[in-house]
Amino acid sequence: MDRNDRAVTAFAMLGHAVFHTYELVIPIFVVSWLEAFSTTPAFLGVIVGASYALIGVGALPTGLLADRVRSKRLILACLLGMGGAFGLVAAAPTIGVLTVGLLVWGAAASLYHPAGLALLSRGTKERGTAFAYHGVAGNVGVATGPLLAAVLLAFVGWRTVAALLLVPVLLAAVVGARLEFDETAGTSARGADDATAGEGPHGLAAFLAGSRRLFTVGFGLVFAIGILYGVSYRATFTFLPDILATLPLLDPITFVGRSFEPSQYVYSGLLLVGGFGQYVGGKLVDRARLETVLVGGYVALAAVALAFVPSTKAGLAPLLVVVGVLGFLTFMIAPINQEAISTYTPADARGLSFGYTYTAIFGVGALGSSLAGLILTRSTPTALFVVVAACAVIAAVIGGTLRRRSPRRPRDGVTADD
Repeated sequence: MDRNDRAVTAFAMLGHAVFHTYELVIPIFVVSWLEAFSTTPAFLGVIVGASYALIGVGALPTGLLADRVRSKRLILACLLGMGGAFGLVAAAPTIGVLTVGLLVWGAAASLYHPAGLALLSRGTKERGTAFAYHGVAGNVGVATGPLLAAVLLAFVGWRTVAALLLVPVLLAAVVGARLEFDETAGTSARGADDATAGEGPHGLAAFLAGSRRLFTVGFGLVFAIGILYGVSYRATFTFLPDILATLPLLDPITFVGRSFEPSQYVYSGLLLVGGFGQYVGGKLVDRARLETVLVGGYVALAAVALAFVPSTKAGLAPLLVVVGVLGFLTFMIAPINQEAISTYTPADARGLSFGYTYTAIFGVGALGSSLAGLILTRSTPTALFVVVAACAVIAAVIGGTLRRRSPRRPRDGVTADD
């Protein structure tokens, strides 16, 4: 990677780490919120799901902006907005105020992925490697945020922990503002049409024309995979800390007069392992055929989802292995999906393409949180993980369709047969 690649990747890594610090610390707080606000998993699942849904709802307009406005500005606005929203969450006296804080957080967080991924796609030359490092940074936030929260919750209340989360976002904003880079160096080096600020769609007619151009059969299939990934991701992780907390294998332990929840550390460990998965997924798509890796990843994810509940009854070691593999595979698929979006879209519509796809992943996919809450209220974790496995199987079938349709693909722009 050259100097510009490193600067672009470092900036996106900062934003990604902070985004996921907040995103997956929310399930850690769910256990505390259930007690503090005397509510049910189904009701809280709707609130959290709505917050996550706003990430998707805002992704499409953000994608449009990312084709017209510098991604750096959008990402800095995202960081400051997320910090302010969590300040409101920390002070929430009622479930109503908590809901407002979470919804504001979702709206601010919606700025990140279309802007950040369009920046990496257009600004870096070694795109797969950039996606890999970007994914690892996300999982650093994914793992350290919940782990730090779990440790602190043993000593202070959840409000104090939420307030302390303002520190990393402010530091990231300050450091990120000082980084300078060329946002279109990658597409220029690959000889693709340069998508500079101000050249994106203008007006409804241009937006519709751009959308029609974008939605080839190939991108439509990638879009469907995004929906399935989003639903399975949210369904898996929103209540996973609560599921783990109910296992006798992970009963609370007391140490030096303090009560600790092993389930929270297992959850954090799963997310940390996911960082290695992100790195492996990004490297794989630089070395192997995208569609083959896509199918293999989803088939493996379906298998491990079905193994989760049996592992909870097989002993601590099998449980830890299955949980670790679940985290590895779930996050390994993320950079593979991102490369699929880049491969099946033209360079000058990357912001719009990531906007649409993250509307699918975070918007439609947020139904997974509500679905998980409903299933766990009326049924069992077994039913939940069967649904997760079914989503992965359907995604693998769609990936197989992509593979059959695309015998060859260039390194940038749309595939040759689209």
